[in-house]
Amino acid sequence: MSRIFATPFADIYPLYVTKIERKGRTSAELHEVIQWLTGFDHEEISRHLDARTSLEEFFALAQLNPRVDRITGVICGVRVEEIDDPLMQRIRYLDKLVDELAKGRPLVKVLRQEPADAGGTRS
Repeated sequence: MSRIFATPFADIYPLYVTKIERKGRTSAELHEVIQWLTGFDHEEISRHLDARTSLEEFFALAQLNPRVDRITGVICGVRVEEIDDPLMQRIRYLDKLVDELAKGRPLVKVLRQEPADAGGTRS
């Protein structure tokens, strides 16, 4: 088991916030990205942060968005769609979405929405 799996989500979250805020994005946008990927609303995200839920448990409780297969590309030198371990792939999906947000990609594109879908966060 990778050491990252036991890492609390609360340890990773501030790194995401710092990364996106440095690039002019907001924590509200980060929450929208996390909600899109995991199905957790703002309160659930806060509970996981307070409980120091491990990444393994965090993603075990998540209901991944059905459009997760649209997340493609390279993160840490590895194509996310080619990662064999399901948990590592989920962690890297979140990393990839946060990277795209930090790089200034429009939120609609980060969330893999079609223009007609832009009104909602879940499809």
